[in-house]
Amino acid sequence: MRIENITKTFDGKTVLDNLNMEIPEGRITCIMAPSGAGKTTLLRILMGLERADSGRITGVSQKRFSVVFQEERLCEQMSAVKNIRLVTPGLDTKMVGKELARLGLGADGTQPVSELSGGMRRRVSILRALLAPYDVLFLDEPFKGLDQELKVQVMAYVREKTAGKTVVVVTHDRQEALALGAAVIEL
Repeated sequence: MRIENITKTFDGKTVLDNLNMEIPEGRITCIMAPSGAGKTTLLRILMGLERADSGRITGVSQKRFSVVFQEERLCEQMSAVKNIRLVTPGLDTKMVGKELARLGLGADGTQPVSELSGGMRRRVSILRALLAPYDVLFLDEPFKGLDQELKVQVMAYVREKTAGKTVVVVTHDRQEALALGAAVIEL
């Protein structure tokens, strides 16, 4: 993906100013910057959810995206298994259960996600994005709300599952970038 001269302004405030970068295919790239520097806006532009005021992006057309947003976007009354199968209906329920168990959610996969803790919900969101078919995976602050031990486990799982795939992670935590073995781009 190539980002060329992207500019985005909200209410007279420039968030991205003639941004240029290249995101390599087949590896994890972390976009890092302080809060409010335009990381999420850039992801939204890359996904086509927001329009840049100027500039262009090449290498994303005809790509399938999978996403973990900052906020949970789960169907509250559906179970973890059903939330995952909603975007991957062809997946076998047993396989989904096995992957949930790898993230410490085996016994919790059948209850409504509204009954799960924040960290459990976060892991369901991550797993749903990882199991969906995609060409590019976007992760916006994916590990927030996880305690340190769980974060290490989930990051190792993400790294394993995304080997050789194009992944763009937004974070302000350099340790996350290191744990993921990611290339780092600073805004």
